[in-house]
Amino acid sequence: MPITKTLYLIRHAKSSWDDPSLSDFQRSLNDRGLKDAPLMAKLIKGKNIIPDLIISSPAVRALSTAEIFADEFNYNKNEIISDERIYEAGSCDLITTIREIKDENNTVMIFGHNPGLSNIANLLGNKFLPEFPTCAVVGIELKVNSWSEVERNCGKIILFEYPKKSLK
Repeated sequence: MPITKTLYLIRHAKSSWDDPSLSDFQRSLNDRGLKDAPLMAKLIKGKNIIPDLIISSPAVRALSTAEIFADEFNYNKNEIISDERIYEAGSCDLITTIREIKDENNTVMIFGHNPGLSNIANLLGNKFLPEFPTCAVVGIELKVNSWSEVERNCGKIILFEYPKKSLK
């Protein structure tokens, strides 16, 4: 039986627009983002999901979200891989990033941005997700033996959570 690869795509938590002098890349999390990220990290950990690897966009809001999740999972924040291709990534960049993951990692979390994350979730998954709110987490079980085999429709969506859904 093949080893299953599971990919979790996490959109950064809500970011602040308060300081117009900051570039898009430098925007930090706002109060809601600082509340939602730990909530979602606890929810995911409560489902016994533990990442072997965390990869993040280097943008402040994405990396901050990844670090909040890392804290919850007791994952060493210094081991988060910051990959600039994830910032403003299209589907091709994200597929390339995913295909380069070392096969010893079976459960991987990627923290990034829309529309890239929703596009890749819909490209890989077996059902269409019309929205991908901030701090949403989608889990995709991939029918591959190696990350290098990831391609369109190779996955099954096994989880889709976001802050407003978890509060219902």
